[in-house]
Amino acid sequence: MFENRTDLALEERESFEGDGGEIGGVALREWRCHGSSIRMTEVSILNEKGAESMGKPMGTYLTMEDPGLSETEDAYCEAAAGELGRQLASLIRKNCVSTMAGLSILVAGLGNRQVTPDSLGPRVVDGLSMNRHLRTEPGRRNGTYLYTAEKAGRTVHPVLSGIHPGVMAQTGMETAEIVRGVVRESRPDLVIAVDALAARNVHRLASTIQLTDTGIHPGSGVGNHRRGMTRENLGVPVIAIGVPTVVGAAAIVHGTVNALVRTLTASKEGSRYGEYIRELDSDSQYELIRELLEPEFGAMFVTPQDMDERICKLSAAIAEGIRRAVERLEEER
Repeated sequence: MFENRTDLALEERESFEGDGGEIGGVALREWRCHGSSIRMTEVSILNEKGAESMGKPMGTYLTMEDPGLSETEDAYCEAAAGELGRQLASLIRKNCVSTMAGLSILVAGLGNRQVTPDSLGPRVVDGLSMNRHLRTEPGRRNGTYLYTAEKAGRTVHPVLSGIHPGVMAQTGMETAEIVRGVVRESRPDLVIAVDALAARNVHRLASTIQLTDTGIHPGSGVGNHRRGMTRENLGVPVIAIGVPTVVGAAAIVHGTVNALVRTLTASKEGSRYGEYIRELDSDSQYELIRELLEPEFGAMFVTPQDMDERICKLSAAIAEGIRRAVERLEEER
């Protein structure tokens, strides 16, 4: 069977709508953010049955959608950063109840900085101001305060540190291995992993942000199956933030075929051909597309020509969202 890959839980959920829409063990909630055009969707995978149906671990998957994000306007990025900060702070509170008093967060910017659509994670880390080195003396597990404000009684919470570990082709090591070593040494209470994703729908490129508390499997959306960064592997909760920056060429062709079918079916001259294609099930359509494309082009993924500008804006918005989430948590203390 030809696999039309996606990292978005929302798109996996949408793929069931043609079969009735209801999936056992999966809950769906949708709403619009007041004062903005952002549409929020929460997909909750509640049990093993839902996890098996969706092909994803149990947990919460939040999706922020706003077509304006891809327009690179500052106003849209400001709204996205604000909503991201609110949702991220909520997920952190949910997953770090016992460690909120002295919360330490490690931000891992995943991806290859040299490849534009994969450079989101490293750019987000570049946009953050880290303070762990101000709070503790390097090399000490219970380090001495270095920041004079802390000596005066004002603590810096949460503690923030960051790393961009590169990719296996650059380091010869699994990303999860590097991050696990950093976690073992620096002992954060939470890891926030930021990565570029693959989408099934071209309209979601650079206009959708997904947050999940289930961790992340780097490269899974483009068929690179790497060791996952999850609570089980790292020993601490992992919240993943991702933006789809590539789409499979086969997915674009499949969307074009569907549009062609609708056009042919609506016309008298082409109705016979449209009916023939429409009678093929989804797997048969994908198999036909694969047989046509892969001998010529291989497994191809496509990104918009202005993705460099979009990545720049989105990375700044995500970094600001993380900063605002940290600020909210600090104010609540």
